[in-house]
Amino acid sequence: MNIFRKLEQYWQHPLLYWPLVILIAAATPFTFAPYYHFWLMPLLFGALIRLIELRPRFAVMTAYLFGLIGYTAQFYWIHTALHDVSGLPDSYAIPLTFLLPAFLALYPAICFWVWRKCNLSRWAKTGLLLPILWTLAEFARERFLTGFGWGAIGYSQIIKDSPLAGFAPLGGIHMVTLATAFLSAWLVLLIDNHGRLKHRLLPLFLIVALCSVGYISQQTEYTRPDGSTSTVALIQGNIEQNLKWKEEQIIPTIQKYYEQISKTSADIVILPETALPLMRQDLPEGILEQFAEQAQSNGSALAIGISQYTPDGNGYENAVINLSEYHNSTSDVIPYYAKNHLVPFGEYKPLPTITERLYKMMDMPLADFQKGGDNQAPLVMKDQKVAFNICYEDGFGDELIATAKRSTLLANISNMAWYGKSNAMYQQLQQSQARAMELGRYMVRATNTGATAIISPKGTIVAEAQPNTETVLEGHVKGYIGETPYMKAGGSTWLISILAVIGVFLILIGRKKTRIKNF
Repeated sequence: MNIFRKLEQYWQHPLLYWPLVILIAAATPFTFAPYYHFWLMPLLFGALIRLIELRPRFAVMTAYLFGLIGYTAQFYWIHTALHDVSGLPDSYAIPLTFLLPAFLALYPAICFWVWRKCNLSRWAKTGLLLPILWTLAEFARERFLTGFGWGAIGYSQIIKDSPLAGFAPLGGIHMVTLATAFLSAWLVLLIDNHGRLKHRLLPLFLIVALCSVGYISQQTEYTRPDGSTSTVALIQGNIEQNLKWKEEQIIPTIQKYYEQISKTSADIVILPETALPLMRQDLPEGILEQFAEQAQSNGSALAIGISQYTPDGNGYENAVINLSEYHNSTSDVIPYYAKNHLVPFGEYKPLPTITERLYKMMDMPLADFQKGGDNQAPLVMKDQKVAFNICYEDGFGDELIATAKRSTLLANISNMAWYGKSNAMYQQLQQSQARAMELGRYMVRATNTGATAIISPKGTIVAEAQPNTETVLEGHVKGYIGETPYMKAGGSTWLISILAVIGVFLILIGRKKTRIKNF
C-alpha cells in the first residue's frame, strides 16, 4: 500500500486537494439513474473521507464544497424549470439554481463539523461515528422544511446488481444510506491502514458481512402474490409544460388522452398527474362521462390525474380520480386520492411575502395547493387495491407505508415536463424503485414525458416507455400482500432513534477525551 502513501503526499497539496474534491463531487451524478454506476459511490464517498482525514482542519469547508458541487451537478435541472419552462430571466434563474444546493450542502458540513470535534480512535471516529452522522444528516435533510431527500447516497445502490439494495426492505432508504456510508468508511480503513496485514482483517470481514447480509435480504421474499394478475396501460401524453395550461391546448389535450384510452383494453388504465388541464369541476359537461364510458366499454378501470376544488370551494387539490364505477348520477361521489406532501415553492408558498414577485414573473399556475390528508384509502381498480402517490411524494417512503399495507399495487403519477429532457425523470424513477423494494409491491408509473415504467417488487424495471414520446405502455402486474420488515417497523424512526443514541454516546465520549487531553 506504499503507493497510496506516496499519492497522499501529493493529494494534500492545495493545488491538487481542492480540484480533487470538486472532481469527486462532480462525478456523483453518475452513481444514480440513468447511469446506475452503483459501485462508484462507495469509492467517491470513501475518497472524500480520506481527503478530509488528510486535512482535518478543512473538514467543514471540504464537506460543504463537496455538497455544493455534488448537489448542483445532480440537480442542474432546477435551471431548466426556472428558465426554460417558467421563463425566469437568467439573472434570477442562475442564482436560484444554486440556492437549493447551497442550502443542502449545510448538512454534510454539519456532519463533518461534529465528526471533527470528537476525539476518538480512528476506528470509532471514521468507521462507526461518521457513517452514523452522515445517515442522520441525510434523514434531517429529508424531513426539515418538508424535506428534499433526492441525492441521498443510498439511492445510488437501488439496482439489483448492488447487494446493498437488500437493506431497503429491512430498514428503508436510510438503512441503505447507512450501509453505503459504512462500506465507504471501511474501504478507507482497509486500504489506508498503517498497521500490519492482520489489522486489515476486521474491515475486510465487516465489508464481506455487510454485503452478504444485503445479498441474502435481496433473495428473501418478504411479501407474496395474492393470486391476482392485471394488465395495465400507462398513458404518456408528452405535452410540453409551456403548452400545458394554454387555453387553446385544452381541447386538443382532452382529445389526445381520449384517443389513447380508446386504444387500450387493459384492466387498469392510468393517466399522469394533472393530465386534464382544467379543474375537475370546470370541465365541459359530459367529458368525464365520455372518458368513463369509453374505458368501461373496453373493460378498463380508469384513473385520471386532475386538479380539483376542495369540498368547501376555498382551495384546490392535486388529485387522481377513480372513474372505474363512474356514472353521471354519481358525479358528486368520485373516489379520489389527493396529494398530501406538497412541493415547497412549487405547490405551496412557504414565504409568500418574499417570493410573490418571483411567482408573478414565472408562468406557474396552481402554486398554492391544499393537502389531501394522511392515510388516504387505496383506490379499488378491478382486482387491485391501488395505493397512489403523486410526483414528489414518491421520495418519502415512510409516508406511504400506511396506505401500502392496505394495497396490492403501488402507483405514481407525475409530470416531469417541468424539467425537460434532463435526468430528473430518471432520478425520480430510481426513487420509485426504492419504494417498490421497501414496500414489496409492484410500482407502476404514469408520467407526462417520462419515466413511465412498470417496476417489480424487487425494484427491477420490467418495462419502460421511450421518454419524450406520446405512447401507451402496457404490461402485466401481480397483486401482492404482506409486509416487509420495514413496513412492520412503521418506517425509519426506530433506525434513526438507535443511530441518534449511539451517535450521542460516541460524541460524549469524544468530547470527554478532548477535555481530558486539553486539561
